[in-house]
Amino acid sequence: MSDKETIWQALSQNYSNESDLLRGLMEEAQAILVGIGAGMSAADGFTYVGERFEQAFPDFIEKFNLFDMLQASLYDYPSLEEYWAFASRFAIMNGIEQKPGKAYQHFNQYLQGKNYFIITTNADNAFPKAGYDMDKVHYYQGKYVLMQCKKHCQPVTYRDDALLYRMAKEQENMRIPSELVPYCPNCGAPLELNKRTAENGMVEDKDWQLHQAAYEDFVKKNQYDKILYLEIGVGNTTPQFIRQPFQAWTKENPKALYVMMNQKPYHIPPSIKDQSLRLTDDIQQTLCGL
Repeated sequence: MSDKETIWQALSQNYSNESDLLRGLMEEAQAILVGIGAGMSAADGFTYVGERFEQAFPDFIEKFNLFDMLQASLYDYPSLEEYWAFASRFAIMNGIEQKPGKAYQHFNQYLQGKNYFIITTNADNAFPKAGYDMDKVHYYQGKYVLMQCKKHCQPVTYRDDALLYRMAKEQENMRIPSELVPYCPNCGAPLELNKRTAENGMVEDKDWQLHQAAYEDFVKKNQYDKILYLEIGVGNTTPQFIRQPFQAWTKENPKALYVMMNQKPYHIPPSIKDQSLRLTDDIQQTLCGL
């Protein structure tokens, strides 16, 4: 029996599926740090490419030759009126009116009573819609339902669902009325959706800072215990936020186990190979089987 199987006894059991194996590991863990990326939302049908995108934004696809919603959300539109014509519909679809996801709901139910914390690079509304304890969920990359000053003049975000609905309803030819364009009440710069970009970062408001502190506190308290680093549906666009820290903390603690739930074979360093596990089945199927 390997050291990994000695510490994590679930690994030496003959489970018939990945749900049972994951359940065994989570029951053993003294702490569970979960990192969730776009793959989990995609598993619940909240995809940014294909039919869902094409049905919602045929006009923008035709005019700007857009490939998917991520590209569309980062596109440099010629005017603020066009930016908000897209952004309002995008935020309503992936935020305000997002439906509860099946995998999110099942996973939330299973986490009850456990010592856990979640960090996500998603900015959609999946967690509150599925009833999560939002004190335990850190939206590291921002939230589509919030707006921020384009100049990041102060650590403040704004929410105005009614304005977004007016933008979506009153736009014509992919332009909102100019009088609906929102501006920062502090410095007068245009507002934009609260989403981190590689070039400019994002506004990290008081709520973000409180969640960042809670995340750091959870890591500090649990990182040398028998901790499960569970990475779900994380891609390789921003590995510095979830994957790289999880792998580094695993290396520092012989009792830690790093689990990658992903159908893509992203790199796992040889230094933690003996403390790592890949789960490659469908994410929704696995989580709903817990």
